[in-house]
Amino acid sequence: MAKSELNPDMSKAMTPDAQSPDAGATHESLARRVKLEPALYLVATPIGNLRDMTLRGLDVLRSADHIYAEDTRNSIKLLRAFGLTRSLSAYHDHNAADMAPRLIEKIAAGESVALISDAGTPLVSDPGYRVARACAAAGLPIRALPGASAPLAALSTAALPSDKFFFAGFLPSKSEARRTALSELAAIPGTLIFFETGPRIAASLSDMKDILGDREAAVARELTKTYEETRRGTLSELIDSVTSDAPRGEIVVLVGPPDEDDDIWDEPRLDAALKSAIPERGVKRAANEIAALSGHNRREVYARALRLKDEL
Repeated sequence: MAKSELNPDMSKAMTPDAQSPDAGATHESLARRVKLEPALYLVATPIGNLRDMTLRGLDVLRSADHIYAEDTRNSIKLLRAFGLTRSLSAYHDHNAADMAPRLIEKIAAGESVALISDAGTPLVSDPGYRVARACAAAGLPIRALPGASAPLAALSTAALPSDKFFFAGFLPSKSEARRTALSELAAIPGTLIFFETGPRIAASLSDMKDILGDREAAVARELTKTYEETRRGTLSELIDSVTSDAPRGEIVVLVGPPDEDDDIWDEPRLDAALKSAIPERGVKRAANEIAALSGHNRREVYARALRLKDEL
C-alpha cells in the first residue's frame, strides 16, 4: 500500500477523539488471545484513522506466532496504540525474495504468520502478493482479515459508477510512459482508480484528459484523516482546481468510464495517444492498438501515425 501515516498526530493516538481507540475500553477487551491455525494472515490496517482497525485484526496481531510488516517503525506505532507489545520483522520490496521462503517454512512447520502493510489492505500495491503466491503454490492456507482500503474508500466518496472499476496503482512518473499506460486503459468500461502524488497531480490529470477525454473524475486526499477532501468534476475542472489549490497528502484519482455515446476519439486525443505510443511501440503497433481503442479506421490511423512520426 502507499505510504501513509496512521494518524496526523500520533501523540493523540490514545485520546478520546475520532482518531483513537475507545478511551473507555481496555486493551484486553480490544485484543483477545485466540487460537490460530497455521496460515498466512493478511491483516488490513488503518489508512489514517486508528478506529478503522478491526477487532478481529487485533486478535490476530496479538495471537500470531510471527508478525511481518512493510515498515516496522511505522507498524510498531499501531501496535503500541492498542497496547500490543510484539516484535516485528520486516518484509518489503527489497527483501521479499529472501524473506518469502522463510515465511513459508514457518507456516509449513505449523506456525501462524501475520502480514501487515504500512496502511490499508496487504497485497494492494505492496509486495505481499509474492508470499501469497508462494503460499498458494505450497498448498498452505491464506486467511484475509478485511478492513480499510484506500481505493475502495475513494470509490465510495467519488460518486462515480462503482459497478465496474479497475485499480491501476501508480502511473509512471514521466509523461510519455504515463500517456502510453493511459492509452492501454482507455477502453476499460469502468471507473479507473490511481494513486498519485501532490507534485505530479496536475501533469497527471492533464495527460488523463488528453488520452481519456474530458471525463467525469474525482480527486480524493487524506481519506479518513482530519483534512479528508474529495473534489469532483470533469478532468478539465479538476486540472483548474489543483493548479490553483494544490492538494497535499495521500491522493487517489478516480476517472469515470468512457461515455457510451462518445466512442470515436476526436483528433487531438487521437494525436496525443499516437505521439505517446509511437516512440515505445513503433508506428505499426501503435496504430493498430490505438485504432482498436479510438474507433477510427486502422488504415487512417496508420497514415496519421506516419505523418506524426516525422514530428517526433
